[in-house]
Amino acid sequence: MGLIVRIIVTAGLVFGIAHLLPGVHVAGPFTAMVVAVVLGLLNVFIKPVMVFLTLPFTIVTLGLFLLVINALVILLCTKIVGGFVVDTFWIAMLFSVILSLSQSVVYSLVGKDK
Repeated sequence: MGLIVRIIVTAGLVFGIAHLLPGVHVAGPFTAMVVAVVLGLLNVFIKPVMVFLTLPFTIVTLGLFLLVINALVILLCTKIVGGFVVDTFWIAMLFSVILSLSQSVVYSLVGKDK
């Protein structure tokens, strides 16, 4: 699946989840598109460093600490993108879980490129 399609799908999911989940606010569709791009960049550049630095915690918690890292990436995205607000850490964690699950479902339905 192409990069543009992934960004559009992620932006749509961010926008939809923000309307359904109280505590997550997105100013509009363009902001959701920017959030999708920034989340993609953070997941490529920042998340691997965070995973490496917290590897002992991740091993001890049998991988559950990765949920904390995902929530921190979401909160970092709120600091970067204006118009995207997540109220609390727990909402960020729930948002990241819902976003990850919905991305998996949509990507499996949309992209059969392998």
